[in-house]
Amino acid sequence: MFMSPLPDRRTFAGAETEILIKGEGQPLLFLHAGHGFDAEDPLIERLSASYKVIAPSHPGFGASPRPDGVDTVDDIAYRYLDLIEDLGLTDIILVGVSFGGWIAAELATKGSDRIAKLVLIDPVGVKFGDRETRDITDIYATTAQQIPELFFADETKGLAALNNLDFKDLPEEIALRFARNREALTLFGWAPTLYNPKLKGRLHRIKVPTLVLWGAEDRIVPVDYGRNYAAAIPDARIEIVQDAGHYGYLEQPQAFADKITGFLGA
Repeated sequence: MFMSPLPDRRTFAGAETEILIKGEGQPLLFLHAGHGFDAEDPLIERLSASYKVIAPSHPGFGASPRPDGVDTVDDIAYRYLDLIEDLGLTDIILVGVSFGGWIAAELATKGSDRIAKLVLIDPVGVKFGDRETRDITDIYATTAQQIPELFFADETKGLAALNNLDFKDLPEEIALRFARNREALTLFGWAPTLYNPKLKGRLHRIKVPTLVLWGAEDRIVPVDYGRNYAAAIPDARIEIVQDAGHYGYLEQPQAFADKITGFLGA
């Protein structure tokens, strides 16, 4: 998991992008977390049963090149506005996970009338505490071997998701994807660590119905951070998923899918 190639490539705004398009129905733009995207993502599998899922690899991640001048999350958000327009998407459900949730929040503040609803799953991107308080765990100070215990409520599931961390035995293409994902996440999130100082003051601009989903055992950004996030977005609601960590959507994809589809059907 986390590393298999996406099956298609599309060019928009002058740059090629690796992308998965799966399912039929209302378009759902899925923005992946900082580890990269996997074509066999279990949440995508469930959502694509009811929606047309469009899931790109962010610039610099996977096999997507990073165009010149794209070096901030804000830049990525503008590229996705281009993607939305180039693909002719309207009435979009926007779903972002962790780092992808940050991108989704930035995108939604820009006020596109093509976005109908927003779902943020354990997003980062905002600083709520004072300068002496660390809101987000410094993932750059951790090793790959610490990922299972930090990102998952169940460390065993985390190890399974990372193929038991046997990186030395990975095919070269998959190892390269993993390395590119880490490099890109560092470029976009290094300083300040995984947030935009301006985003907190822009969240009030999100005018679409918003659901914030949080893993009760998230060790990267705690539940209180999630409550602050929801409170900063007009009329947003937060729901907590028990026995789930920061990547709880991989541990409990059905529980997350049920909450998303319930929100979208409301």
